[in-house]
Amino acid sequence: MRKSLAALFYLTLLAVAHWAVPAQVAPDALTVLRSRVAPGPRITPYLQHQTFTAWRQDEIRREALNYVRSPSDLLRLQRELRGKLLDMLGGLPNQKSSLNSQITGTIQMDGFRVEKLIFESLPGFHVPALVYVPGAVSSPRPAVLVPCGHSASGKSYYQAICQRLAQRGYVVLCWDPVGQGERSQFWDVKTGKSRYNLVCGEHAVLGNLAYLAGANLARWEIWDGIRALDYLLTRPEVDPNRISITGTSGGGFQTAHIAALDERVKVAAPSCYITALPMRVYNRIFEDPDSDPEQDLFGMVSDGVDHPGLLLLMYPRPVIVCAAVLDFFPIEGTHKTYLEVSEIYRRFGHPERISLTEGYHKHQYSDENQLAAFAFLDRFNGMPVREDLAPVKKLVDRALQCTHSGQVILDYKDERRLLGIIREYYLEHRKQPSPTLAELYLGSSYPHIADWPVVAYDGRSSERKIAWEAVGGSEVGGVAIGRYLLHHHGNLAMPVLHVHDKGKSGRPALLWFRLDGKAKPEDWPIIEKYVNEGYDIVSFDFRGLGEDRMPYKANSADDPQLAPSDFDGAYASPLSGVLANYVYNSILTGRPYFLQMIEDAEIAARFAREKLKAEQVFVTAPERAYTLAYSIAEAVPSITLFPRQTGQFIKWSELVDQKREVWPIPYLLPGGAYVR
Repeated sequence: MRKSLAALFYLTLLAVAHWAVPAQVAPDALTVLRSRVAPGPRITPYLQHQTFTAWRQDEIRREALNYVRSPSDLLRLQRELRGKLLDMLGGLPNQKSSLNSQITGTIQMDGFRVEKLIFESLPGFHVPALVYVPGAVSSPRPAVLVPCGHSASGKSYYQAICQRLAQRGYVVLCWDPVGQGERSQFWDVKTGKSRYNLVCGEHAVLGNLAYLAGANLARWEIWDGIRALDYLLTRPEVDPNRISITGTSGGGFQTAHIAALDERVKVAAPSCYITALPMRVYNRIFEDPDSDPEQDLFGMVSDGVDHPGLLLLMYPRPVIVCAAVLDFFPIEGTHKTYLEVSEIYRRFGHPERISLTEGYHKHQYSDENQLAAFAFLDRFNGMPVREDLAPVKKLVDRALQCTHSGQVILDYKDERRLLGIIREYYLEHRKQPSPTLAELYLGSSYPHIADWPVVAYDGRSSERKIAWEAVGGSEVGGVAIGRYLLHHHGNLAMPVLHVHDKGKSGRPALLWFRLDGKAKPEDWPIIEKYVNEGYDIVSFDFRGLGEDRMPYKANSADDPQLAPSDFDGAYASPLSGVLANYVYNSILTGRPYFLQMIEDAEIAARFAREKLKAEQVFVTAPERAYTLAYSIAEAVPSITLFPRQTGQFIKWSELVDQKREVWPIPYLLPGGAYVR
């Protein structure tokens, strides 16, 4: 008896000593890929996969266009496109409230005056704008809406375009988009600036939350433009039958969408925006990494809209596409889209109503493009054609402020903020029928991973199968570490660790990961603990994370301070980073990145069952990754949740209800707030 107690005491001491001094694991033991890629921009397998997906979807869209042979075919297509576009936006407000417009000041210029206007696009949601009115107006004049592109100063940045149009005889209205100019939603009084910036930063915060609510930031941007048009029609100087619109960059985006959805716009001239979106999927990380969710409508490519769809919604109205050869909106895509849509105009007898002008320069509304666009507007508005651009007298930003303080949220103490409006939108819609996460995951875009065979890798492309490749192994304190690559989806390869007691088999598998990928050396104590409790650990990198990351830090051209200075923080930044752009690419192609992460977990689980012979597969994760583990178990019937008391659970509905500004970008799931 004494010997037994002594032995038990001795074993207990050994166990205590084991946990007191855990085994050390070298980083190489948890590294699957042996080749190191030099830092810099790379066409990664995942980016290539996203691009090929977009082009395959584009092929389907183009095939459908070939069946448009009669006016009735085109009308049917336009109805379909309009319905899809409205669904992507989350619809538009169904009631127009009073504009409550007020002129807060006037500046007399040479040949025209500038009126400082504030109107309400929604009750309590104020829009500062500038109205440029030609002098000596004796009869109603044509008018032009000029939506702003991304600039911190908003409407004052575009005063040159507006002045030139006014001097040609147009009434011009230019307004601040939400999150720019005098409409900061996150103004810090102490520092006198936005907490995120007034270029794209605020749009990222607002747009990401709008996705969760089942809408898009563009819903409210477009509505501002529609209400701006409503205001123009109250002006006696304006001819309601001669309303045009032109804007560049983000203003080109608004131009295309407002003209597509509001037929009161008779002529459109989008600048530095129109391209083919599969090309933006391909180049955005390197050329334009800032998060800008309003330009990534959910399913814009997969649902067959893209930029040709926007232009088709303008038919038969006149439209001129203004482009820059060196733009980050690829000119090749501009040519492709223009040729497709101009063929429709030609086919139905209106070839003169569509035109393309392009300048050999970077992203800007150049003088040469303005000359061509303004001549096009003149022609279709019955205005005298001018061969020059009028001189401009630029005013300082402060002179063009419509508010006293420079910010509507300071002048109007009861000003509604868009985060609150997004929350109200969610509350209005939350009682509608909604899917479960499993229904979303297993919907029409599900690649049927449950049916894929699990086979040894033979060096060939692995479409619709999981091909495992053993790439080495090691041992740490009696615990074996097997290293694998799982080839899937053609060119994708998932790094996987199989951590197990080498003397035991047939044990349940536990999927374990962090939000940034598989286990790291600092995670070894918890990994070893689970192994000692009787589990084989399967830890893996999600596509675009861990060892599958692009070794590149994306830098904002507009605001170099937008992303964190460290690589890890910059990579995962929701404001400007590689991961965010991967996420937005997935939004365009209709299969959210969050669901693709669940696919990766299902692939790892299939490998655990078929190759490692695990009869049961569990999943858990630490900290913020626990939400993903929980969702995996909800979506994939063959995977069971292994509860973890220290895990943090994030609910999409709570993010919207609490108006949370920043949260992990991989959790961006359109309509996620309604998931049951």
